[in-house]
Amino acid sequence: MYLGNKKIRNVFPVIILLVFASILFMALRSESAKRQFESKECFSCHKEFEKKYFSMKSIHLIVKKEQCEECHIRHGRVPALILKKPWNELCLQCHAKEKIGLDDPNMHSALNGKCNNCHNPHASESDHLLKIEGKELCYGCHKKENYEKQVTHKVLQSNGCGACHNSHSSKEKNLLVKPETELCLACHEKEKGEFKKAHGSYPVETSKCTVCHNPHSSSQAKLLKMSAHDPVVSVSCESCHNSPSSEKAFGTTEIGSKICYQCHDETSLKAGGNIEHSPFKEGMCLDCHNPHVSENPKLLVAGANNLCFNCHSEKGEKTAVSHAAVTEGDGCLSCHMPHASKYSKMLKEKPGDICFSCHEDIKNYQKSKNVHSPFSDLMCTECHNPHGSNFQAMMKERTDIVCYNCHSEAKDKFEKTNMHQPVKNGFCNSCHNPHGADEAKLLKMAPTKLCENCHKELMEQGKGSGTNHVPFADKDCLTCHNPHGSNIEGMILDKQKVLCLTCHSEFEAEIAKNKSVHSPVSNGECTKCHSPHKSKNKSLLLAPSPDVCLVCHKDIKERIEKERKHPPAARDCLRCHKPHFSPEKSLLSQPVQSLCGECHNFKKDSFVQAHINIDPGSIDCRSCHDPHASKDSNLFKKNLHPPFAEKSCEECHVVEKQ
Repeated sequence: MYLGNKKIRNVFPVIILLVFASILFMALRSESAKRQFESKECFSCHKEFEKKYFSMKSIHLIVKKEQCEECHIRHGRVPALILKKPWNELCLQCHAKEKIGLDDPNMHSALNGKCNNCHNPHASESDHLLKIEGKELCYGCHKKENYEKQVTHKVLQSNGCGACHNSHSSKEKNLLVKPETELCLACHEKEKGEFKKAHGSYPVETSKCTVCHNPHSSSQAKLLKMSAHDPVVSVSCESCHNSPSSEKAFGTTEIGSKICYQCHDETSLKAGGNIEHSPFKEGMCLDCHNPHVSENPKLLVAGANNLCFNCHSEKGEKTAVSHAAVTEGDGCLSCHMPHASKYSKMLKEKPGDICFSCHEDIKNYQKSKNVHSPFSDLMCTECHNPHGSNFQAMMKERTDIVCYNCHSEAKDKFEKTNMHQPVKNGFCNSCHNPHGADEAKLLKMAPTKLCENCHKELMEQGKGSGTNHVPFADKDCLTCHNPHGSNIEGMILDKQKVLCLTCHSEFEAEIAKNKSVHSPVSNGECTKCHSPHKSKNKSLLLAPSPDVCLVCHKDIKERIEKERKHPPAARDCLRCHKPHFSPEKSLLSQPVQSLCGECHNFKKDSFVQAHINIDPGSIDCRSCHDPHASKDSNLFKKNLHPPFAEKSCEECHVVEKQ
């Protein structure tokens, strides 16, 4: 490059220096930025973690190497454990199944959840990162009291669970390290005299030891199961079996129940019963009992209820309402005999009596004046399922369905358009006692009190001031209402037109002979004006007059509010009208001239002049005047004939003026 200009030659080195300085500055700045985003160590924040785990006996290798990101994702949206993969899948990345014994078919159920059910993923005071040392870890899931009874297996005490069980998986059931018999014989040598003597010289090594022994602990000597048959305890095997030296050593000397009856008296087992349980009758004692030992009382092959449910599975179905006699105490044996009974269904007592042995309070209803027939006949199971039910009080079905099974005629009577809520919901026992009552129709209490139980707010109204309807005052609700249901609103016994007239019978003749009948009366709608229970107004009116009338006569109400009102119309409709019927039109209480004449003196000069000598007896005041309200000061009707409006009657009429 040619630098001919001297000035440029002098400036060029400076430019080179500035460029170099800029490059150096950018490089240093980049390094600084890089340092700002450099990852911190996890323990720079998780100091408590380091303090807690690094002092422990056993530390996970990746924790020791501070390789947290082998398991955890560095960033996350929520402050959680942010694992890279699900627990077990994550562990198996390093710990191959075959190396840790996870490749056998029978898997430890704890591993169906997570490895950390047993192991701490970071560090532990126990070997193999176990959360707790030895068998105490197993007791976290397996109840300790089942494994440390009065007599405990020595190997369990000294070597723990791992002496017999694999921790992860096994080819054998129950995670055993070897086949059951082989495992036991590893310690209990079959050739030794002590072993032979303990087993009556029978070749028990060909069988499974756990048939008679609990491998962990027992309340019995020799780790025998809880309930042991006397010949087993005394090693008197030949009481039932062939000689140990015979070809069929384990064969029995008798068949079926005959062998049992050598010791157990059949008559005693029947306890006077002539109805026999089918296994007992057929001599199949072993259907229910183990002939040697059992973890259940009386050598039963299963827990009492479970044993019964093996055959009677339908009785064991889970229900919403369970019978305590079934689920608690002796279970099925609370009510049933196991071998034979005097009563059907193998019951201990008569059907009713057995129920009363617990439900003594219910028995007292037998003394009631009126007793429900199934209950009086002690047929509790007519209504109740003795084993359990999905309905309240162990009813066989919804209460009303149970009732309709006998009271079939009632169903059509009760299922109406308007149903009493207890009937609609199927709760007959809201009002009726299903067992017995001193009241008629098995009512829980007198009808006057019964309705008040639910309708308290309504019944309270009867105590205040005002007018009570006689049946309401007497709390005789059934005078008007059907307690079950009706096709008429309000569950009343009949249409109002009929129902009300049963008491107010004098109205019937009046309705027939009067020219004018109020439409609510003719339509049988008494409650349009009257309260059927109580009112603060006279005659049980829903509101005082004229308000009660103006609810229907809205056009008159509007005019009274906006126009000049006729005083009687504004004060009380009954000043002019009858409320129910009248021989006069428009329900007037008397002929219109007489009615108007009560307030207006027809003979008064001013009246005569205003009506230009027209005899009021010859005309209807309503021909010209509106009896309720008008925009006109004289209450004239809205549309007036012009001569009439100008009082020029002579234009049309022959008028004699005074």
